[in-house]
Amino acid sequence: MDRAKVTKLYWDEMLDTPIGPLALAATDEGLCSLSFSNQADAEPKVKAWASRYVGDYEWEHSPERLRHVFEQLEAYFTGDLTEFNVELDLRGTDFQMRVWQALRGIPYGCIASYKDIAIAVGSPKGVRAVGGANHNNPVALIVPCHRVIGANGAMVGFGGGLPIKESLLKLEGYLLI
Repeated sequence: MDRAKVTKLYWDEMLDTPIGPLALAATDEGLCSLSFSNQADAEPKVKAWASRYVGDYEWEHSPERLRHVFEQLEAYFTGDLTEFNVELDLRGTDFQMRVWQALRGIPYGCIASYKDIAIAVGSPKGVRAVGGANHNNPVALIVPCHRVIGANGAMVGFGGGLPIKESLLKLEGYLLI
C-alpha cells in the first residue's frame, strides 16, 4: 500500500441525542458521513463509501477531529444553532451534488417539496431522481434532506425514519399538521 495515497477516515459517535445515536466519519477534507445509528452499525456503509470513492484508507477513532461537528450538533439540538458551518467531503454524481447543494439552501424551520428541489436543480421532471439523491445523502441533518416533503405536504421518505424527520422539523419550529 502506497502510504502517500492512503486516506484517513476519522470516526466517532454521539450516543445521547434527542433522536438517538449518531455516528460520524470524516476525511481530512471534511465530514463524509452522518448516520442515525451507532458506529458499529454505520461502519459497513462508511467503509463501502470509502472503497468506492477514496481507495486505500485507514480507519481511526478520533473524537478530537470531530469535536467541532459534535459541538454544532449539540447546539442544534438545544436550539442555539440554525445553520451548520462544517466542511464537507461529499462525493457523488453531478446531479446528486446539485441536489445536495439545493438542500443546503432550505432555511432552518422551512420546508420544500421534492418538486421544488427538482425545479431548483434544473430538472423539473426529476422528482423521483431528487428522492434518490436525498436517499443517498451521506450527511443527512447537515445537508437537511429532512426539510423535503411531498408536494401534498405529506411526510415521506427519510433514511432515518419518519419519526426522526418529524422530530427534527418540530425541533426547528415547523408545525406538523
